Amino acid sequence: MAETLAVDWGAWQRSWDRQQEWYLPDREERFRVMLDAVEAVVGPRPRVLDLACGTGSISDRLLSRFPEATSTGVDLDPALLTIARGHFAGEPRVEFVTADLRDPDWTARLPHRDYDAVLTATALHWLSADELRVLYGQLAGVVRDGGILVNADHMPDESSPRLNAADRAYRHARQERAKRDGAQDWADWWRTAAQDPVLADVVAERFGIFGNPAEGDHGEDKVHPAAWHLDTLRAAGFGEVRTAWCSLTDAAVLALK
Repeated sequence: MAETLAVDWGAWQRSWDRQQEWYLPDREERFRVMLDAVEAVVGPRPRVLDLACGTGSISDRLLSRFPEATSTGVDLDPALLTIARGHFAGEPRVEFVTADLRDPDWTARLPHRDYDAVLTATALHWLSADELRVLYGQLAGVVRDGGILVNADHMPDESSPRLNAADRAYRHARQERAKRDGAQDWADWWRTAAQDPVLADVVAERFGIFGNPAEGDHGEDKVHPAAWHLDTLRAAGFGEVRTAWCSLTDAAVLALK
């Protein structure tokens, strides 16, 4: 692989953000609400666990808003972690850990015993209900007393099928317009990454772990309504839980230890 300094890792990080925004036009709004909660509850110098961090989108916004913050990014994806490590090369406030959140001992890889905040976005729907219950219990042991967890993800409300159908049609029409204007979707982005000589090897490794997006690696999202997450977080040991933000399809749940 080429040397880090020879690669525009920031461009890769930005292209990942644009691809995600094709699905989530309100992505920045959920990040703002997430960081508002951090500042309100634990202050402007938090130690944060960026869970399932991908390319480090949350850490990027965290450090821009809170210059005295620190972040530990955790992910299993070797390609996204390569971009994250390249983008944050030389940045002492951020470190990255390779770990599988389904591994019962994954928290032993963390450099700190506890964190002021655990933040995650559009990632944990990959886990089954049982896996997510276990993870929430583990995170209750990672968040310090008085700290918070915020999970922003797909959390549809199946009690409003007509509204959901109208929103689905609207989103698909918007996405098709964006595609005609050159936007990349999930599979397009991974095809581009696989063709880049800098990332080809780690993308191939990633495909070996998660599958190839062109062959439907994402599968059926294991989504649950916000109420399920709140009940599960409460059962995991968090003292106060609530919905901090929502759209017609997504929500951010906030849990105070």
